[in-house]
Amino acid sequence: MKLVVALGGNALLRRGQSLSAQHLLENVRGVAAQLARVARDHELVVTHGNGPQIGLLALQNSAYAAVAPYPLDMLGAQTEGMIGYLLEQELANHLPPDRPVATLLTRVEVDPADPAFVKPTKPIGPVYAKEEASRLAQAVNWQIAPDGAGFRRVVASPLPTRVLGVDPVRWLLRHEAVVIAAGGGGIPVVRTADGRSLQGVDAVIDKDLTAELLARELGADCLVIATDVDAVYLDWGTASQRALTKVRPQELLEHSFPPGSMGPKVQAAAGFAFKTGRKALIGSLAQIEEMLAGYAGTEVSLQDGGAG
Repeated sequence: MKLVVALGGNALLRRGQSLSAQHLLENVRGVAAQLARVARDHELVVTHGNGPQIGLLALQNSAYAAVAPYPLDMLGAQTEGMIGYLLEQELANHLPPDRPVATLLTRVEVDPADPAFVKPTKPIGPVYAKEEASRLAQAVNWQIAPDGAGFRRVVASPLPTRVLGVDPVRWLLRHEAVVIAAGGGGIPVVRTADGRSLQGVDAVIDKDLTAELLARELGADCLVIATDVDAVYLDWGTASQRALTKVRPQELLEHSFPPGSMGPKVQAAAGFAFKTGRKALIGSLAQIEEMLAGYAGTEVSLQDGGAG
């Protein structure tokens, strides 16, 4: 099968961990071991989140006041290179020497009139206590929103409209490479008013929505959205919570999910199933082989099966 696997940010940095290079490396090693087993039997394209990492780069960036802070498109490109390098190296350590692994910087076009530029929703960076979040919001003009028990910076997250550079991904897959692409949702670019060129824009695209678009453009057999929970749950965090095992996309979209976390995953999975007739899976990366076999996670499919 041809798979697109979208790694959640929490697969690369677990909740509560410091944003250290060592933690990132240790987590990538675990991720690579899981993905390498899948890569032995399937064509594999990997994309990944970058919320914690781009937030850290933004903090480091703003600490040097001699120059204006770099915009988020440039910081996003940095995270694609940094995380892609680690994934590429650790995957190569687990795969046969003749199996190529390639990381691609990937531009993704967005609409400059997207309403997300007016209403930021994408959380990036570390989690803060309320007092520290309020102080930072005033000091550096950030917009802050709740995230679990804490608060995080939120930035514009426009919808992806086109993944640029899909042909090189296809070429690499034909040559049996494992491809890492569209990390962090890709580098956001907009078309200039005359329509002749593209330029970067200050935003972070949701990686699940980009993964869904990429999976469709590649003709993937399955989209896997790997996160830190084992399935999609209804009434999450309550005594009545229950996991969905197999659900049709229209049934899934009848429920509401948090916009900064499970919401985009559900939207991406449902969109892929609707538009392609193929299945999407949401669940824990540690159970990816069981998900592919139909024994774990949430399968979103047009086929009958029902929720539950």
